[in-house]
Amino acid sequence: MSSLPPNAAPVPPGAGVAHGPGPLGRLGAWAAGHTRLVLLAWLVIVAALGVFAPQVNSALSGAGWQANGSESVRVRELAREHFGGNASSALQVVVSANRQVTDPSVRRVVAEVVRELEADDRVSEVIRPRPGATVSPDGRTAIVLGGAAADTNDMVRAADDLKEPLEDLSRNGITVHATGSSVLWSDFNEANHDAMIRAEVLSWPVTLAVMVLAFGSLVAAGLPLLLTLAGLVASAGCLVLLNELTPISVWAMNFAMMFALALGIDYALFLVMRFRGALSRADTPVRAVTETMDTAGKAVLLSGITVVISLSAVMLVPAPAFRSMAGGIMLAVLFVLAATLTLLPAVLGGLGHRVNAVALPWVKAGEHRSPVFAAWGERLWRRPLLYGAASLAVLVALAVPVFGLRTAMPSITVVDEDASARAGYAAVSEAFGPGAPGTLQVITPSVRANDTAAVLERAPGLAAVLPAQPAPDGSGLSMIQAVPETGPSDPALGGTLDDLRATLPEEALVGGAAAENLDLQKLLSDKAPLVIGVVLVLGFALLLLALQAPLISALGTLASLLSTGAAFGAARLIFDEGWGDDLLGFTSQGFLDAWAPVFFFAMIFAIAMDYTVFLLSSAKEHFERSGDPRDAMVGSLAHSGRVIFAAAGVMVAVFFTFALAKPLPPKEMGIVLGVAVLLDALLVRLVLLPVLLRLTGRAAWWSPAWLRRILPDVRFAHD
Repeated sequence: MSSLPPNAAPVPPGAGVAHGPGPLGRLGAWAAGHTRLVLLAWLVIVAALGVFAPQVNSALSGAGWQANGSESVRVRELAREHFGGNASSALQVVVSANRQVTDPSVRRVVAEVVRELEADDRVSEVIRPRPGATVSPDGRTAIVLGGAAADTNDMVRAADDLKEPLEDLSRNGITVHATGSSVLWSDFNEANHDAMIRAEVLSWPVTLAVMVLAFGSLVAAGLPLLLTLAGLVASAGCLVLLNELTPISVWAMNFAMMFALALGIDYALFLVMRFRGALSRADTPVRAVTETMDTAGKAVLLSGITVVISLSAVMLVPAPAFRSMAGGIMLAVLFVLAATLTLLPAVLGGLGHRVNAVALPWVKAGEHRSPVFAAWGERLWRRPLLYGAASLAVLVALAVPVFGLRTAMPSITVVDEDASARAGYAAVSEAFGPGAPGTLQVITPSVRANDTAAVLERAPGLAAVLPAQPAPDGSGLSMIQAVPETGPSDPALGGTLDDLRATLPEEALVGGAAAENLDLQKLLSDKAPLVIGVVLVLGFALLLLALQAPLISALGTLASLLSTGAAFGAARLIFDEGWGDDLLGFTSQGFLDAWAPVFFFAMIFAIAMDYTVFLLSSAKEHFERSGDPRDAMVGSLAHSGRVIFAAAGVMVAVFFTFALAKPLPPKEMGIVLGVAVLLDALLVRLVLLPVLLRLTGRAAWWSPAWLRRILPDVRFAHD
């Protein structure tokens, strides 16, 4: 065990213990004493915002997967404005037949497709099939283009509405499929939303069982549901209202639901278990609530702030879908946190000893310290190097593969084979060549169109270059469409795009749906180090604020980074290399979806820091009381180990049910987050971090005098 630095005085037992309730204790006492008022206030909030909640799935946006400010987005805007909506977001309707498209029966179907598109005011100019461009060389496949007259979100909604009526036009050896970027996102959102709902339904029985076991009584087990319901309804209503100001991704609600449930259970577990212990000592429920909020309430507040701060780093990525998803989760966390700090104390004060009603036979009322985890803490204290080295070896072994992790935007295979977008994609690839679904759009001033076309004709990696088409509005711009030799998911297309942008005239801009995906992928890769760095710095700063101890704050942050790295290392083996893909029911794309390193990192780190705050705040409370490093380490496990273990059990159950989903993105999320929580709870919070407390001893809690002067005085012990 390390010794205390020479300029730090020993902390005597009882030093630093707060006298009298702090702000959170007073808030809890007020809420417990005004139960009806608090319940009424929350009822009004939930009712007012709940009016809008049912609209959440229909009102929120389906697009937003783009790199704002990129060259490809600029091309899409120019194409929509000057080229009759012939942008990447346009609807492509593929008509395939077992006979020539000039056959009268096929021409009638094409005419019906045109009428269907023209009847929708979100579609601008409808371009009929043109030989040599949108009629296949064998003459049996034609493409009707429905120009984009609306923004990308409305074009996804147009795809939602039109893809089935268009498919219904198929008959007598003629098939009709809508495809293109907007239809792909429509199918993608639909498939993944349905899969996430099914996974959440499957997770509920397991979640309820773990909650009853963890809380020990049916009454207490119902409290997280109260917090989750209040937080979800309020945040859903807020998202609908915010969508009137700026587009909010429909995925924001899916992730918000998942986080609200997970954190609602975490926070309720921590407070209810502490309340039970305080209730056995306090003379009134209000005093028990006061003690609970003065101790565990501080940890919950700091945990919630840490989660929000970690997710806020995703806002550094200028992609609407990512920003709104992070915002949705943050909003849900804030509502759940508010309910935890006001509604839960009011309910606990009103329930009093009835919180233990309908208890399981083996549960002891007032039990707060776990003998099992206390014994585990004593074992770690006696043999820290053995357990610490074993835990570290597993984490490092899993983290090493992360350095070879490959990422890319999802391929067409993320939607079912019978989905409209994929069926149309397959028809276009077969009729026009593998690169046709990823056709690049080059917009150039008309005076440079010949020079641009000449460069495109000589460029490697292109299978065909179509003649320049001047803009019909007289803007002086021309569009040249270039068909790559490879498909949109082939890594070679990225090299082709880079070469074109380097060699084309300066005024020429290269875009198209495939280019938009590549630009977003590059943006995510470029921003990942910044997001990760900001998350780490802010996480350390918040731990330092809470613990007032630089060493253990740094070690806690690094431990969270290690478990996150191990989760992504496991993700590389599973999704890049295909380990266990038959067992898990998917075909490896050879890469992890590009949003995972940024978005999943922030989510995993937020959860990891959640557990870190619970464990280390409990350790600090014990150290404030006794000044004994052994009591701090063993006591923190005895009082928070069961909470961490139970909360992790619920999260793992929830996340791993997503691994059963058929679509790949929810499966990736479920496996990566589930493995991360499992590793973090079992190997980091319950082994490695306590071992670090043991090895650093009193030095873990040392703080230089100058730092103590500038930091606010945050204490967790209650008198």
